Amino acid sequence: MASQLLLTIVFFLVLFSTVSSSVATCESKYEATCHDKKEALKFKLIAICSILIASMIGVCLPIFSRFVPALKPDRNLFLLVKAFASGVILATGYMHVLPDSFDDLRSECLPENPWHRFPFTTFVAMLAAIFTLMVDSFSIGYFKKKMSNKASESENVGGNKANESEEFDIGHGHCGKETLKIIEGQEQLLKYRVVAQVLELGIVVHSVVIGLSMGASENPCTIRPLIAALCFHQLFEGMGLGGCILQAEYGYKIKGILVFFFSVTTPFGIALGIGLSNVYSDTSPTSLIVEGILNAVSAGLLNYMALVELLASDFMGPKLQQNMKLQICSYIAVLLGAGGMSLMAKWA
Repeated sequence: MASQLLLTIVFFLVLFSTVSSSVATCESKYEATCHDKKEALKFKLIAICSILIASMIGVCLPIFSRFVPALKPDRNLFLLVKAFASGVILATGYMHVLPDSFDDLRSECLPENPWHRFPFTTFVAMLAAIFTLMVDSFSIGYFKKKMSNKASESENVGGNKANESEEFDIGHGHCGKETLKIIEGQEQLLKYRVVAQVLELGIVVHSVVIGLSMGASENPCTIRPLIAALCFHQLFEGMGLGGCILQAEYGYKIKGILVFFFSVTTPFGIALGIGLSNVYSDTSPTSLIVEGILNAVSAGLLNYMALVELLASDFMGPKLQQNMKLQICSYIAVLLGAGGMSLMAKWA
C-alpha cells in the first residue's frame, strides 16, 4: 500500500538525517535546562503506551460506530462528529505542522543562503497540495474512463439483443439507469478510498517526525506536557481518519492495516528516537532540513484534505445545503475542533 511505501521512505530519510547529525550539530541555548536522561526515558515509555492506546481508541471509534445506529454515516450525528474531526485535522496542519516546519527551515542552525531567503515551507506545502489534487484527479478520471468503457460495451451488447423484441428494449433503458447508479456509487466509493489513504499519508509523515523528536529529547520538562497534548491530538485526529476509513468500506484486512499504521507510527517514532538518541540531534542541519520538508509535505496534504475532501465535500453536499440548522451546527463543530486543537499548540 502507499502508506507502507511512504513509511519506508520516511524511515530511510530519518536514518540519513541521524547519520549526518552525528557529524555536525548546532548548539542550542536550551540544551542545559531541565536535562535528565533517566527521567526523560520514564516519560517517553509512558508516552509510547498512552499515545498508542489513545490512537487506537480514536481511529476505532468511528469504525465500530456501525453497531451504534445514531453514528452511522447516513445520520446527522455522524456528520457533526466528522465536522469536529475535520476541524481538528485542519488545525493540525495550520497550527502544528506548518509552524514546526517554519521553525526547522528558518532555524539559526541553517545557513542564511538559501534557507532564510526563500519560504521553503510554504513552497513545499503548496507543491504537496497540488500533488494531492493530481492524485485525486487522475485516479477519479482513470476510474470514470474505465467504467464508461465497460458501460459502453454492455450497452452495445444489450442494443444488439434489443432488436429481437420491443419488450427487452424497454427493459434495457431501465438497466442503463441502474448501471449509471452503480457507476456513480463506485465513483463515490473510490473517492472515499483515495481520501482515506492520502489523509493517512499526511498523518503518518507528521507522526514519525514528532515521535522521533520526542524520543530523542532528554528534557522531561518538554516531554511531560507533550504526552497529554499528543494523546488528545491522536484521539481526535484518529476519529477523523476513522470516519474516512468507515466511508471507504474497506475489508477487514485493509482496515486493520490502516488502523495499525496510524496507531503505531507515533510510538514507533518515539522508540526510534530513543534508540538513536546517542547519534541523533534535532539541531543538526540535515535533521532540520529533512524534518522541515517532511512537515511541510504533511501540512500541504492535511490542509488540502481537510478543506477540499472533508469540509467542502460535506458542506457543499445536498444534505447540509438543504438543512440550514444542521449546517450551522456543523460549522460550530468545525470551530470547536479547530479551536481545541489550536489551543493545544500552546503545549505541542
